Formats: sequence, structure tokens, C-alpha cells
Amino acid sequence: MSTTESSTASAHQKNQVDLLDFIDWTGVECLNQNTAHAYPNALKQGYREDEGLHLESDADEQLLIYIPFTQVIKLHSIVIKGPEEEGPQTVKLYTNKEHMGFSNVSDYPPSDTLALTPENLKGKPVVLKYVKFQNVRSLTIFIEDNQSGADVTKVQKIILQGMTVETTDMKGLKKIEDHNH
Repeated sequence: MSTTESSTASAHQKNQVDLLDFIDWTGVECLNQNTAHAYPNALKQGYREDEGLHLESDADEQLLIYIPFTQVIKLHSIVIKGPEEEGPQTVKLYTNKEHMGFSNVSDYPPSDTLALTPENLKGKPVVLKYVKFQNVRSLTIFIEDNQSGADVTKVQKIILQGMTVETTDMKGLKKIEDHNH
């Protein structure tokens, strides 16, 4: 088995999975969503595949989506689909930041800032700065603006691609915590 960089990179590429199954749905939050067009439309299996459904911002163009995971993941890339005009443009990603709001989102440097192109909005994945997304327990997606400066931002689909950190034995961690109590 060769341990060259290139083979490791391609192995990483191949092992990427859709992280849908590792989202802790009970903890997902979306600020400034239009309740008639809420986040499950963009995130949940089946809903996000339906072209007629989308997530839509409410009071202005910004959206803040908090996604906790049931286990620690490595995030490799993200797909954010949206319409040509109202689709997101500037998207900032934050890892392991609890309870961010619009008031304090600018207080933290993002783990990565994406400038989505029309190709991205059609489904081309954005590969992230991998080193910044190694031990992710939660991801906050801050959609700052959209392509055309429209009042409303629309997101048809969000897919998070990566892998779980298998080396982390969650049961082992639990035991250690219990001893401390």
C-alpha cells in the first residue's frame, strides 16, 4: 500500500459520504427563515430533491443555519443549490460555534468563506479548506447575501459531504466524562 500524498488524497475523495445521516435534526436551527419555506426543504432527504421546494429568507436576504451532528465529522465539501437570481452568493462557514445570532456572527472569523458561482448554484460542490474542518461537531452556515441583491434568498438544496471520524470512540469518551461527575 503506497502512502504517497496523491493516493491519500484520492482515498479521501472516495470515502466522502453525504452526511445527512449524521445530522442531529433535533438541534438544527435556522434564523430568519420564512416558515412557509423552511429549512427542511433544503436539508432533508426527499424534500431537498424536490425542485418545487426551497428554503427562503424572511425579513431580509440573510439566513443563519445551525447544524449539529450526532458524531464528530470531517467536512470535505458542500453543495448549495439555488436559483440564478436569489441563490446565495457569499456564504460563511463556522465550525463548533454554538448559538450564533446575526448580532454576533461578525465577531468570529469564519472557518471558510465561499463565493458561490452560477455553476455552484446548479450543484457543483465547493471543496473546503480541509484542515479547518477536521473535528466538526456542528456547522453554522451564514448566508450573507445573494447573487442579485434581491430581498429574499432562496436555497433549494444543501448537501454536506465528508466522513465521520471513526477513530473517535464516543462510548469511550462517555465513560471518561462519567468518572468526573
